[in-house]
Amino acid sequence: MGGIGNTHADVYAENDEVELVAVCDLIADRADSAASRLGVDVYYKLTEMLDREELDVVSVTTSGVENGSDHHDPVMEALESGVNVLCEKPLSNSIADAEEMVAKAKQEGLYLGTNLNHRFVPAAYRALKYIQEGEMGDLLFINMALWIDNPNDTTEYYHLRALHPHSIDVMRYFCGDVKRVQAFLTKPAERKNWSNAQINMEFANGCIGHLTGSYDMSGNHPIERCEVAGTEGRFIIENVFESLTFMPRRRPETIVHGNNIFGGVGSFRDTFRNRINRFVEQVAAGVDPGQIDASGADGLAAQKVIEAAIESHEKSAIVTV
Repeated sequence: MGGIGNTHADVYAENDEVELVAVCDLIADRADSAASRLGVDVYYKLTEMLDREELDVVSVTTSGVENGSDHHDPVMEALESGVNVLCEKPLSNSIADAEEMVAKAKQEGLYLGTNLNHRFVPAAYRALKYIQEGEMGDLLFINMALWIDNPNDTTEYYHLRALHPHSIDVMRYFCGDVKRVQAFLTKPAERKNWSNAQINMEFANGCIGHLTGSYDMSGNHPIERCEVAGTEGRFIIENVFESLTFMPRRRPETIVHGNNIFGGVGSFRDTFRNRINRFVEQVAAGVDPGQIDASGADGLAAQKVIEAAIESHEKSAIVTV
């Protein structure tokens, strides 16, 4: 029940199709504060909450090393209790743990989603339609950038593992599976963390891609930009949700989709609302667990690209995912 956990709880509480019944945290003061604010039951051990409450969904919003090391155990406990899980990103900073989580959900026939919230915006939905409806032609390349200001220097690869599940998921959302990776990393002299990255990717469909990432940029400026080009057109999404611009190759026009104040995205927090509500909607509708948006498998796929980038950097080589 840190900041992200409270955000998840608030979204569930606002959803008319959901009854928020309990919160849990090992840190009693944090759990008590959230439970009091939300008017729900409080627990300090997940096993007790799973035993005493009749739950459909649990959000796992623990953190840990690189924001992902503390996800595995609570996810597995929930799945073993027959409860569907929405897990914060990264699904895990360990590929073996992430694979075990995904396999367990599949074995139990349960839903495992990952909070890859950057794709859950109207600009991304409309951009994907341009691809699906053939207006982009055959995809050629994608340029993705995600920059924020984060001084965290706890581990060598914190930047890659904690931040770039988001950027890589957006790239996969538009272009599919990544086949090969080549990475170049750098950092300021005082840093332990490789806080800047240039990563080249080859996708299974033949599209090529490039990711620029940084933890050394000002938080006062836009954080994200995505450009996708095909044989028949190109689109650009600015700052996650602020605008989508489509430029058809053979027509002298530019189509701009703004962020409508009615039904658009009011703030970055709304991306959490959109993602969590979509998970609720798909669970309630009984969608095939393997077909949900931003599934655990998607979270695992993003982490595999990250680990390939780390291997590429360490070996100065192109790495197959």
